Amino acid sequence: MLSNRRGQKVPNVTFRTRQNDKWVDVTTDELFADKTVVVFSLPGAFTPTCSSTHLPGYNELANVFKENGVNDIICISVNDAFVMNEWAKDQEASNITLIPDGNGEFTEGMGMLVDKSDLGFGKRSWRYSMLVRDSVVVNMFIEPEEPGDPFKVSDAETMLKFINPAAVKPKLVSLFTKVGCPFCARAKALLKERGIDYEEIVLGKDVTTRSLRAVTGATTVPQVFVDGELIGGSEALTAYLAAKK
Repeated sequence: MLSNRRGQKVPNVTFRTRQNDKWVDVTTDELFADKTVVVFSLPGAFTPTCSSTHLPGYNELANVFKENGVNDIICISVNDAFVMNEWAKDQEASNITLIPDGNGEFTEGMGMLVDKSDLGFGKRSWRYSMLVRDSVVVNMFIEPEEPGDPFKVSDAETMLKFINPAAVKPKLVSLFTKVGCPFCARAKALLKERGIDYEEIVLGKDVTTRSLRAVTGATTVPQVFVDGELIGGSEALTAYLAAKK
């Protein structure tokens, strides 16, 4: 049975990381001492749920966590440093500290090391999250022990709700653009001026003009969406932001 270490100190481990093409040892004291830290752990980098939902959820809400007293968000997986670094680049996870637990020492110390030999993974981490203050586990959200790879309680929103049920989440902003478009540049500048994070979808790279028409009904860019609502081009975005002041 998986153990809940609420009220206990995290294991004392030294992680072997790669920074600027050099090996750098990082201790648990460096990561957790005198800090409030959110940790989420998962079976493996580049795997479907981890890449599509688990890590992106924490990356998107990182600023909200920090507004609510969290110093850092750490993702720990039983993968080597090279894999974790490449996954961080692939995910553009600039708001998350990815830590390789290559030998599984930390994960075993947390009581979360499980056998996934049936998938050819060997020993890996069970999926969980935890809030840690000054190296002591405040609370853990451990996925239920059932077949497969359950993902029900270790997500970012569950953790944020535990920390502050009234926390205000950022709006989800996406915009269709194309390279060299001055109106697109203006729209992105407007969002940056307001400190609003956004996802950029580039015509010819990420989608086609046909996709743009199918989604927005328009043939010109930019086309801006906020929480699923089509705002329109740069002028419409200017009006929308002015109304929100």
